[in-house]
Amino acid sequence: MQKILIPTDFSENAWNAIDYAMQLFRNKKCTFYLLNTYTPVIPSSRFMAKMIDGVRIVDAVRNSSEEGLQKTVARIKSKYGNTKHDFETFSSFNLLVEEVKDLVDQHNIELVITGTKGASGIDEVFMGSNTVRIIKNIKKCPVLAIPQHFDFITPTEIAFATDFNRFYTASELNPLLELAAMFQATIRIVHVQYGIKALSELQQFNLNMLRRYLNGTEHYVHTVSELHSVSQTLEMFSEELDIHLLALLNYQHSYLEKMTREPIVKRTAFHTQIPLLVIPELGMDGVSNSPEEQEKAISR
Repeated sequence: MQKILIPTDFSENAWNAIDYAMQLFRNKKCTFYLLNTYTPVIPSSRFMAKMIDGVRIVDAVRNSSEEGLQKTVARIKSKYGNTKHDFETFSSFNLLVEEVKDLVDQHNIELVITGTKGASGIDEVFMGSNTVRIIKNIKKCPVLAIPQHFDFITPTEIAFATDFNRFYTASELNPLLELAAMFQATIRIVHVQYGIKALSELQQFNLNMLRRYLNGTEHYVHTVSELHSVSQTLEMFSEELDIHLLALLNYQHSYLEKMTREPIVKRTAFHTQIPLLVIPELGMDGVSNSPEEQEKAISR
């Protein structure tokens, strides 16, 4: 994780994510790519069109975007002055998610860090709509979501939530292992069950493989009963064990998918109180994640 993309809208919420990133990677040589996207509204009425040139509006917004990025870099350097960190800025007339996808491809980005703040009431969206769209659309690198008011804590306690229904590949677990190694962190594997029951043969196989990957990293397995929802259960687990970062693997039927589809009434208890690392389904040539292929692997 040496090429890190951080979208910003120059809000304090976005700055908090930048602040977290600078402290998280303070001892690591990194290049940070700061991105601001803009889509100015061009006046459509004849009256407004006569008063304001639409082209000049775009130019003004672009200049404001570029100036904001330069001020952000200056603010970072003034506060941290870390010689291990380099910065590149991108100001783009584009939709946020599309530009993030393009930059991830063009610059081989290895991690996206974004600030997040949820809405409230009936409009509540898990972690905020922009963050959800980034997570759902970025398939080539992990996304780290930082809550709006979260103050940096060295992540020495990391939870990895999984149901053991899927085989894990080294490429998928590498971000988790890298963070654990950076901070000599303990990884707590948490399995949320609706009613405690023994693992199936397939789940036990995947657990055993996971523990092989974690060999050399202090780790524990926790099985907990689901409360009102998966998200609320993970939130309470994180609070009770003082977890500093929660990691999830994002694939079909994963915990993350369940949480983003949970009813609003149940989801209101989950406001992402701690940083959330979402790892995409990367896979590996020659390895199948289908239950049928995994069953064959167990029997070999």
